[in-house]
Amino acid sequence: MNYDYDLIVVGAGGAGLAAAVSAAQQGLRVLTLESEDEIGGSTQLSAGMLTAAGTEVQSSLGVEDSAERMFQHYMDLNQWRVLPGPTRMFCEQSSTLIDWLLDLGVEIPSQLSRNAHMPGLTRAGVEDVWRGHVPKDQGYGLVQALDRARRRLKVDLALGSRATDLIREGPAVRGVVIDDAEVTAPSTVIASGGLAQNPDLVRTYFPDAHLAEDALFVVAAPGSRGDHIALAQRHDLSIFGRGWGLLLVTAEFQRFHHWQSGFPPVSRIHVNSTGHRCMDEDAPYAVSPGILKDHGGHVWAIFDETARTSLPPGYADWAADRVLEEVGKGVVNRAETIPELAARITVPTANLVRSVERFNTMLGHGHDEDFLRHESLAAKQIDPHLTPVETGPFYAVRMLPAELVCTHTGLRINSRAQVLDTNGRVVPGLYAAGEAAGGILGERYVGGGNSVAHALVLGRLAGQQAAQRLDEKEPVT
Repeated sequence: MNYDYDLIVVGAGGAGLAAAVSAAQQGLRVLTLESEDEIGGSTQLSAGMLTAAGTEVQSSLGVEDSAERMFQHYMDLNQWRVLPGPTRMFCEQSSTLIDWLLDLGVEIPSQLSRNAHMPGLTRAGVEDVWRGHVPKDQGYGLVQALDRARRRLKVDLALGSRATDLIREGPAVRGVVIDDAEVTAPSTVIASGGLAQNPDLVRTYFPDAHLAEDALFVVAAPGSRGDHIALAQRHDLSIFGRGWGLLLVTAEFQRFHHWQSGFPPVSRIHVNSTGHRCMDEDAPYAVSPGILKDHGGHVWAIFDETARTSLPPGYADWAADRVLEEVGKGVVNRAETIPELAARITVPTANLVRSVERFNTMLGHGHDEDFLRHESLAAKQIDPHLTPVETGPFYAVRMLPAELVCTHTGLRINSRAQVLDTNGRVVPGLYAAGEAAGGILGERYVGGGNSVAHALVLGRLAGQQAAQRLDEKEPVT
């Protein structure tokens, strides 16, 4: 059969670009399809952080780590409910991914970083050692480096081109359908993103996203419409990861990612419906939505006038004037005293008063014996000696798992990024990467950089596997 290309990649986000570049480096003729008018997908909108183990960046900073250690932590956090084979591959490939990106011109300096927006090595979440590799210029920088390589390797790119179906020849995939046109290749990589921008699919495959009700907002790329789900239904492809995804805990009035929204005041206390403090207010987003589920789906953030007026200006949500606007709407509660605030949010007065007093005493001395928040603050290089919550008026706002970042329901893959059908058989010529791939991203998001690294590792691997398959001159089964 005479093919139009050696490889077709569906999607030009981080996963798709990694697949295209890695395949082209092996000499394949590659076509990359992108349904939107620009490349980058959700990777371009991200901080670009990459979780990886056993890297030169870690070693240069005295951090001892290994793929085996990362794998054990990853599996334990997800209660071994993700697929062990693909997950071990992901951990093993994470180190060489960093080397590959550095060779492509991505800059990740060997320095400690205090957050996801400062280049270097940072604490990404709940990992046992620091694994968050923050590149210069964030996700945009990653995409630009990959796209420079794409252009240099003469990979064809078709914007505004949405693949609507697969071409099958027996069990094998031989290309894709774009509108009414067919484009053929012996291998295809589905890297079309997640399903966060498709409300119907979110309700079906990630219903927890609707715990926040009207406060829910989505920050995934517009192309995250779940096209892989339709392909799975049409071609009996196996799906894995139903019910899983990443939600960030945000204030009820928040509508933007924190780059634009700003951050809540550091001096705040989170209490549950009984008025008891119930968590580290800076708990990593890998686990904070799960903590909220244990407390009825939300907690109250309590802060005072000093905290409100100390918010930096220029942000869309967490700004002093905006908080007052939300008071006027009734979304943020305000009272002159803590007992009055307790009455407004209908929590037991004595409990809230005791919680605030204990918070002030512990964090005033820089040590939180209840939830160890001083360690979370120290990781961000923030002084744990917090200003007491004591100056009225006082404020309370619900914190909800309301920011939908990504979804984890994808085409089930093996450790070679090959897609499996509903009978557990490899579909020859079909690979998946990024959010369209299921098996590695679990119910518990391991930490910042997990999704981006997952996308690039699988994309790079899928491109390499497509090249190997072409060399073998026969389907890999």
